[in-house]
Amino acid sequence: MAPDERNKENPNLGRSPKYVLFQRFAKLFFGCVAAITSGMMYAVYLSTYHERKFWFSSRQELEREITFQGDSAIYYSFYKELLKAPSFERGVYELTHNNKTVSLRTINAVQQMTLYPELIASVLYQASGSEEVIEPVYFYIGIVFGLQGIYMAALFVTSWVMSGTWLAGMLTVAWFIINRTDTTRIDHSIPLRENWALPYFACQVAALTGYLKNNINSSAERFCYLLVSASTYTFMMMWEYSHYLLFVQAVSLVLLDSFALVQTDKVHEVYKIYLFSLFLGYLLQFENPALLVSPLLSLVAALMLSKCLQVNMKKGTFISRMLKIMYFYLVFTITVTMNFLLKTFVPHKENEHVLKFLEVKFGLNTTKNFTVNWLLCQESLQTPSQDFFLRLTQSSLLPFYILVLIICLSSVTQVIFRRIGGEPLKEKVTLDDGRIGERPEIAYHVIHTILMGCLAMMLEGMKYLWTPYMCMLAAFGVCSPELWMTLFKWLRLRAVHPILLALILSMAVPSIIGFSLWKEYFPRIMTELSELQEFYDSDTVELMMWVKRQAPVAAVFAGSPQLMGMIKLCTGWMVTSLPLYDDVDLLQRNENVYQIYSKRSAEDIYKILTSYKATYLIIEDSICNEVGSVKGCRVKDLLDIANGHVVCDEGDSYAYSKYGRFCHEIKMNYSPYVNYFTRVYWNRSYFVYKINTVISFQS
Repeated sequence: MAPDERNKENPNLGRSPKYVLFQRFAKLFFGCVAAITSGMMYAVYLSTYHERKFWFSSRQELEREITFQGDSAIYYSFYKELLKAPSFERGVYELTHNNKTVSLRTINAVQQMTLYPELIASVLYQASGSEEVIEPVYFYIGIVFGLQGIYMAALFVTSWVMSGTWLAGMLTVAWFIINRTDTTRIDHSIPLRENWALPYFACQVAALTGYLKNNINSSAERFCYLLVSASTYTFMMMWEYSHYLLFVQAVSLVLLDSFALVQTDKVHEVYKIYLFSLFLGYLLQFENPALLVSPLLSLVAALMLSKCLQVNMKKGTFISRMLKIMYFYLVFTITVTMNFLLKTFVPHKENEHVLKFLEVKFGLNTTKNFTVNWLLCQESLQTPSQDFFLRLTQSSLLPFYILVLIICLSSVTQVIFRRIGGEPLKEKVTLDDGRIGERPEIAYHVIHTILMGCLAMMLEGMKYLWTPYMCMLAAFGVCSPELWMTLFKWLRLRAVHPILLALILSMAVPSIIGFSLWKEYFPRIMTELSELQEFYDSDTVELMMWVKRQAPVAAVFAGSPQLMGMIKLCTGWMVTSLPLYDDVDLLQRNENVYQIYSKRSAEDIYKILTSYKATYLIIEDSICNEVGSVKGCRVKDLLDIANGHVVCDEGDSYAYSKYGRFCHEIKMNYSPYVNYFTRVYWNRSYFVYKINTVISFQS
């Protein structure tokens, strides 16, 4: 090759090593500063928005705690208990042998509710000597907001590593914040497990992106490998559903390896990380059987057993193609068989309601079961609404994501056909090649985002896992000269030099997008931060104050699971149910206690409540008089269906029962309701009844 041609191929050849080293260092330094700054600014933004929304600093402790709704209240209540314990060891023991939360049950709260974030937060709070500096609630939410900053920085780094420019990271941050309604649930519930876990998964994806690259040096590869290992294990410890998300990632790597798009040794090293994390997680999570029967373990074990059959599969011959088909069949068969055997021989709590939910969700069955129908009515478990796609289109995210995905997927498909035809894996891809699909990390993200997108199309709650990576992939694509060069290669562009035009577009397009987003959305964000929103639920505050002052220490409260979580947090009193949906016994308790909103007799309700040793009953007017937007999804409608109190005639539904609705009838204060229950407190939203221990039958 002539010297001029070599200089065009690699412009660094004509420069001194010191200049090249300084250039790389400056690029790395400013990119890291931009990533860290973006993460810190996002954390400050969340903190400011939270303060403006709840007036947090001007509230009393009880009023602050009421802002934790549903299952979030349970998580924070255990954090409070750890801080009140005489020692950390004693606090952990009380959580692992907890008999002060749910009546008639002793539970291992650390294992069942994945309380490792609370354990870490309490240790940090006490070990750092923060008791005299900051209140526990501020320390707790500060850690979560800090993790969200790490989440943002990890997405920034991922798009930067893929595109080669930190401009992609800035665009990722902008799209993420603008589409915050669809990228995170941090606004609605701070202590959710996903808010603790997803930042570590984002770090794992960023490290995996660098690890899969072909032209990475040994030191960087070792660092990425260690970061993948640490973040995978931490992610698994923070969220009980993490192994399902890792299973989707493992499927992506299986397809990547099967089509010879990546070095096989690297993929198998990641498989070993999965096995190590599962094994260590099983031991430290009190021998959690859910990890043994997880599909991730079965898949990875099947892949390791089938590894010997991958020899000579990637050379393009007819026999190798047949072996590839056999390999897929073998992996699938071994995975299903092993998972079935593990579930047969490993004692575990089978979530039958999940299987029933999936059957009904996909139209394979119908049911009157309250729990299944209640799950079907949850917004997060329904298909995405049109508003979701409209919001993504208005922010320009969806159009550019589709454009980038089509180009990358087409290029990856071309590479797959080349592999089948016998072309070997190309170690280094240059800009002039116009083959962005040759890069393993790009192929991985294409496959992964398609799988995540398919899940998000079925369950709207999955959008919080998919949309952040939409932001990252779209930002990478518009900022990558290789993507534009790939497009120009297909178009056979001749009028303008394609490399020059690709470089120009990779700077101009994101700049135009960024300017338009700044002009349209920046004033909205500043207005959002400057407005003082008021969140004050006076009725709930009054209820909690009454419970703390009037209820005896041995009282056990019954009511909706969401309210019981708040009772447990704000008062510490024992309850009959909790807003947790992965335990069969708690689900059955929830359905039984919800019968207070059904059309059943006072005697039936009394027997149900006393079977759980309940001493007080709380009726919520918002549930009793609920006017739901979706027909048949109100709690009382679901109860009528489950209890057979609904009669269908020529397409119309009629409610029928010889008893009136309990929550209405009990307010009338007539026999037999006054024989079993005595009203002791009420306000506009809540009615509290004492469950009589001695039944009076006077009219």
